[in-house]
Parts: sequence; structure tokens; C-alpha cells
Amino acid sequence: MRKRFRELHSAGTFVMPNAWDVGSARVLRQAGFEALATTSSGLAASLGKQDQQVTRDELVAHVTAVTAAIAVPLSVDSERLFAETADGIAETVDLLAAAGAAGLSIEDYDPATGSVEPLDVSAGRVAAAAGAARRHGLVLTARAENLLYGHDDLEDTITRLVAYRDAGADVLFAPGLKAPEDIARVIAAVRAPVNVLALRGAPSVPELAKLGVRRVSTGGSLAWAAYGALRDAAAELLTAGTTGYRARALTPAEIEATFG
Repeated sequence: MRKRFRELHSAGTFVMPNAWDVGSARVLRQAGFEALATTSSGLAASLGKQDQQVTRDELVAHVTAVTAAIAVPLSVDSERLFAETADGIAETVDLLAAAGAAGLSIEDYDPATGSVEPLDVSAGRVAAAAGAARRHGLVLTARAENLLYGHDDLEDTITRLVAYRDAGADVLFAPGLKAPEDIARVIAAVRAPVNVLALRGAPSVPELAKLGVRRVSTGGSLAWAAYGALRDAAAELLTAGTTGYRARALTPAEIEATFG
């Protein structure tokens, strides 16, 4: 799985949707995607929590369950790797590797301080994660979180991504990139595989491929779409007393193919 996941980043563009539980992972696998990812916000919602409230033990259990249920590589949205020290970061990487992950990510936003970390601190953390990931053959994605937290300085984002590449990251990711010209600038600057988050108003996957994007992920959006469908079905049942939502459900044949 890990060799295959690394090969997917060598050429072309692939979509890696984010599943939030075992069932959604099986649906996405049945749809034909070659690799999947977890989502921190989607997993948190499935546990009745807010994002950034999931524990490391809960994430490891989730990854163990998902990798056992699918036959494609899984990349883990592992936030800050649940550690403040290099040894702690390595320990989390070891646990996710043992759980069956093919890749994982590390981000530079610290919810404890409510800020993006200084570059020297975050680059050191990426280096610690990269060293541990290499031991297991995992693909490490380093995330620059500027755009998610109101820091629109693209040059700083690029500087961070280049530093993370030099620290050993295999894939670079700045969630929130949307403008084609900004995406093209990042790709030209980092000279390494770039992941782009699929966003409303962003280029389509074919357009992202033309820009040179290697990987496209969905974050928590599929989870929120599913929860939105549940909300709408519940509203229909409660207010109209009808079950029109059943027309959009999986068919018995699809259920058998996916879960049988």
C-alpha cells in the first residue's frame, strides 16, 4: 500500500477523498478512488465532537478500523501529531504506521496558542515527522495553515512550504488556496507534489491537473454534505411526514456490493 501511495504522487493528478468513518470509506472505495484520507473534522463529528478535540487514541483506533476495511492506501489527517517534542511526534508516527497508514500529515497551527507557529519551530517539527515517516515508508504531507486562519500573505505561505520540503516533507499543502494564479505560483516555487483542497469556487479537478496539481483532497466537505442530507431527510420526515429522501439512498444492490 505504501509503495503504491508513493507511486501515485510521481505523475498525473489523483483525487483522494476524505472519509469520516468505516462506512463512508467503503462507499468511497466502491466508487473507485485509488486512495483515501481521513478528515479530522469529519471524524470529530462522527464522535459528537468539534474539530481538534479528538484524542490520539481515538484517531489510531479510527485508522486501524478504516485500513482493515479498505484495500487502498489511506493517508491520515493527523493534525499536529498530538505531541510537542520530536520524540512524541515520532511516537505518533509509529502508532499510525502500525495502524496501517500509508501517509500522514502535520500542520503548523497550534490550537493551544491560537496561532500559526514560528517557521523555525514548525520546520523542526516537520523534520521530526519526516525522519519517523521515512523509517516506515510513509508519505508525509506538510500543511501551511495560514489561509485557514486569516493570514493571506502568499509569500509567507510559499516560504513555509519550501522550508517544509527542505525539512523532508514529500507533499506540500496550503488549505484554502483557490485562485489559479496562486496555485500555479505555489507549484512553481515548491517543485514538489502539491495537494489542493477542493473548494467551492476553486478550479475543477481537470483544471487543477492542467495547473500541475498532483493530488486533490476534500477535507471535511463530504462529511458535511452527508450530514446535510441527513438534516434535510429528517426535516422532510418531521414536517411533511414523507420519505422522498429514500429516492437518494443506496440501492440494495449497492449496499450488498459495498458492505456485503
